[in-house]
Amino acid sequence: MLTIYGIKNCNTMQKTFDWLNEKGVQYVFHDYKKLGIDAKSLQRWFDKAGKEAVINRQGLTWKKLDDAQKKQAENSASAIELLLKNTSMIKRPVIEGNNVFLLGFDPDKMKALL
Repeated sequence: MLTIYGIKNCNTMQKTFDWLNEKGVQYVFHDYKKLGIDAKSLQRWFDKAGKEAVINRQGLTWKKLDDAQKKQAENSASAIELLLKNTSMIKRPVIEGNNVFLLGFDPDKMKALL
């Protein structure tokens, strides 16, 4: 079973849900805006995809940070602290399952792995 991590009210997430539902893929949704996320999961994602891939620097949350807060993202431990406080800065979606890990909505990669 796949777990899809993200924020419910997000266009990218809606595309992901639509794609998975269209293909009949079963999944569990974890809304980290409502349910939170733990440091262990963030570290696992950093290990799999790299810290830079996990941090969404295109969104409004990142753009609203001051320079000192943005500097926190330079090292993994403080970047995790920053993401725990600002879950909207986590790239969406994160898709995990048995031998599956995808970051971001990419139908071609999703099709190849699912």
